Amino acid sequence: MSKITIEFFHDVICSFCFPMSYRMRRLQEMMPDVEIVHRSFALVKEEKHFDLMFGSRAKAKEEILGHWEHANHNDDLHRFNIEGMRQSDFPFPTSMKALTACKAAYYVGGDQVYWDVFDALQNALFVQNRDVGSQDVIEEVVRETGIDFERWKLYFSDKNTLEEVEKDLSLADLYGIRSIPHLVINGRFRVSGAQSISNIVRSIEEVKQEMKLDPS
Repeated sequence: MSKITIEFFHDVICSFCFPMSYRMRRLQEMMPDVEIVHRSFALVKEEKHFDLMFGSRAKAKEEILGHWEHANHNDDLHRFNIEGMRQSDFPFPTSMKALTACKAAYYVGGDQVYWDVFDALQNALFVQNRDVGSQDVIEEVVRETGIDFERWKLYFSDKNTLEEVEKDLSLADLYGIRSIPHLVINGRFRVSGAQSISNIVRSIEEVKQEMKLDPS
C-alpha cells in the first residue's frame, strides 16, 4: 500500500483550524503511518485586508468573534475564551508573523515542532487572548514550547523562511484552496472544513480504495 500523505493547510488566526488541529492530532494517534505535512494559508496577509473584508480593522473584531462562537460549538473541548477576547485591547492580528514563526519552528525540528508551535500560538490567541500579531508575544509563546529558542530566532529573522511561507501560499493557489482548514490527501483528494474525525478517516479509506483501483 502506498503511503498516505496529508497536507494540512491552516492559519494561526483561523478559528476553525483550532478544533481541526486537535482532531488531526487524534488522527495521527489512530493512524501513525499517515504523514501530516503542515502548510501555511494567510487569511489576513496585511492590515489593509481588514478594510477590504470588514470595512475596517476595528469593525473586524465583532464579526470575527461571531466566527469564534461557531468554531467553539465545533470544537470538541469548547476551549474558546470569547468574552476575554471581546474585552482585550489589541486589534485582531494578521497572519504572516505567526505563520513565519511556525515555519521557523519547522526548520528547528520538522513538522512535529512546527505543530507544537502552531498549537501553542492558537491556544495563546483563542484561550489566553494574547496578541499573536505581536513579535514580543510570539517570542514568549515560542519560548514556552521548550524549543531551541536561539536557533528558532535565527530562522524567524531569515528572509528565506518568509519565502517558504509564500511558497505554501502559492501552493494553496495552485490547488485552488479558498478556505481553511483544508486537507489535501496525496496531492489529489480534498477534505474541506473542520470535519469530524470519522469523516476524515472515511476520506482516507476512500483514498486507499481508489489507490487500489488505480495504482498509477
